[in-house]
Amino acid sequence: MLLLHVLSPFGSRQTALLWIGLLFWLATGSACRSTPAASDPPERLPNIVLIYVDDLGYGDISAYGAQPGLTPHLDRLADQGMRFTDAHCAAATCTPSRYALLTGSYAFRNDASILPGDAPLIIDPAQPTLPSMLQEAGYATAVVGKWHLGLGRGHVDWNASVRPGPQDIGFDYSFLIPATGDRVPTVYLENDLVVNLDPEDPISVSYREPIEGVVTGRAHPEQLRMPADDQHSETIVNGISRIGYMKGGEAALWTDEDFPFLLTEKATSFIQQHQDQPFFLYFSYHDIHVPRLPHPDFQGKSGMGPRGDAIVQVDWMSGQIMTQLDSLGLAENTLIIFTSDNGPVLNDGYEDEAVEQLGDHHPAGPFRGGKYSAYEAGTRVPTLVAWPGHVQPGVSDALLSQVDLFASLAELLPADSSRETGPDSEPRLAAWLGKAATGRQQMIEESYTLSLREGDWKYIRPVKRNRPTWLKDKNIEGGFLAIPQLYDLSQDPGEQNNLAVRYPERVAAMEASLQRIEAAETSE
Repeated sequence: MLLLHVLSPFGSRQTALLWIGLLFWLATGSACRSTPAASDPPERLPNIVLIYVDDLGYGDISAYGAQPGLTPHLDRLADQGMRFTDAHCAAATCTPSRYALLTGSYAFRNDASILPGDAPLIIDPAQPTLPSMLQEAGYATAVVGKWHLGLGRGHVDWNASVRPGPQDIGFDYSFLIPATGDRVPTVYLENDLVVNLDPEDPISVSYREPIEGVVTGRAHPEQLRMPADDQHSETIVNGISRIGYMKGGEAALWTDEDFPFLLTEKATSFIQQHQDQPFFLYFSYHDIHVPRLPHPDFQGKSGMGPRGDAIVQVDWMSGQIMTQLDSLGLAENTLIIFTSDNGPVLNDGYEDEAVEQLGDHHPAGPFRGGKYSAYEAGTRVPTLVAWPGHVQPGVSDALLSQVDLFASLAELLPADSSRETGPDSEPRLAAWLGKAATGRQQMIEESYTLSLREGDWKYIRPVKRNRPTWLKDKNIEGGFLAIPQLYDLSQDPGEQNNLAVRYPERVAAMEASLQRIEAAETSE
């Protein structure tokens, strides 16, 4: 009666009853519509943050056996997600691994090797890439940090727009160390322009001939903060001699110690700006690559010298990303992948006491070799994957390769999205999320030669050309022998017992498989 009294101004009792019926219909209709219809928009796609560390070995963080407390933020990530024991980058060096990661194609198909700082872009803008696929699906995409995949088409004019580059292969935004910290040009590139460049002080770069007036570490070692080998004894910037010759651009030169704070600020700003849409952040750290110059906030924190302090710096940067996601309420819908581009190296051009202050730390864990090597430590890297509600905490022994991230992440997209991926990329999302106990059946490990994994069996192809002499100075076992090598990793994870003579049939079969994979190039 109260409702009728309230409605009485609108007319008669009959009119009021009509209003009551209308309100009842609206209420029940609304309740019925509370269950989503088939035409309702799908749940928002997950954000993807790929943290790609440089030269981080299998045993370099606490979750993989390093000293307790060295990497507390990464320990938390490991506790929240899946820790993989047999996950690999595609190659034992940086450029090939990054190429395979972004293209889903083994680097040997494009003769991709470690690039000089003025190399042209080695990814064809016409080919599908991981970022272009995600971009087409509606993701905001960014790369922040080390690039080392080449820029431009030939001789780069660093005083103008540098294209093609990340924007031409699927990244909406980029803030780059163009090559590596030990190579010129030692400037940042935001999108396609050098940051803080003074037009009155243009940049010149050469990797072939010295540039007149450039002060080098070779000529002036007294100006260096740490000694360097001959390869790294050219242009001096920030008291460190680099590879290559560079002149000009004084206002644009970086300070190495600023890397962790500046790069992290760019990464967190991107997350902040794109929190209302799905985003893909490829956060490519410079650490723990040489030259190792951690910020004063981290110096002396590890007790292992600059290399160990750079690992602490890596942990802090990762923690900042995790904190940002938490503070914005994005953590529940964000897939984080933390991994490395190749295995560890101690001496890599500079005398920074990485060996002398190592103590009982084992960068490669239980494995043989390291960066550059055909042995397991060359490509078996720490890999953590977290996504609340989708990845259950645990440990997985699945055989994984980063070349598969392209096709695996494609499985997250709606069915009508582009699914064109690279020729070598396999859809293994279930394994990456810890939902499948097995991953690849066969996997290539690329170094100065090619190796093949089939389950726990590992075959290393003989090397017929001259072995690299520069590897001797790095004190790493390359595994580049003139004879075939075969190891049963289930019994011999340290690859000490070559079984090739005992199992010639298996050697022949694995070599034949390797040749079939190589020949697949002609069918693409």
